[in-house]
Amino acid sequence: MSMRRIINNLEEIISSFFVSITVSLVILNVILRYVFNMGIYWSEEAATISFVWSVFIGAGACYKKKMHIGIDLLTQLASVKVQGIIHLLVNLALVGINGYITYLSIVFVRASVGKPTAVLGISSAYMSAAVLAGFAIMTFHSIRFFIAGVKVLITGEVNKEVEEANIISK
Repeated sequence: MSMRRIINNLEEIISSFFVSITVSLVILNVILRYVFNMGIYWSEEAATISFVWSVFIGAGACYKKKMHIGIDLLTQLASVKVQGIIHLLVNLALVGINGYITYLSIVFVRASVGKPTAVLGISSAYMSAAVLAGFAIMTFHSIRFFIAGVKVLITGEVNKEVEEANIISK
């Protein structure tokens, strides 16, 4: 796999890694518990932390590919130029919203630094950091989509980056 392909799919790779850890820990613990009548005491908490990471990194991956639910019925009725303006305004709002939630995530992680988890006794900031990572990824892509929208309105050119950002309807 080329380095460019790895970087382009980094969110998906990381999320898949955490899903694999979650599934492996749960399956291993079920087998140990029901077949050998013993279990790994920390597996549930580790699986939960891994699952949280997979969810928030996966949310960033979905955001990158515009897979979140959106209502664009009214937008599609407008002209291409008006669609571009609407998408630009929506992306600007999303930069603000995602940026603010990223800021709140930083506050949340700082507040959770001194709180240990129940079983492993590690800082709960390791789990809380998943929220920060996920929203930082979404903020990054919001900025990327906004810049692509500005380029379309200024130049009128639709390039590959703009198509990936789904700035105009097809």
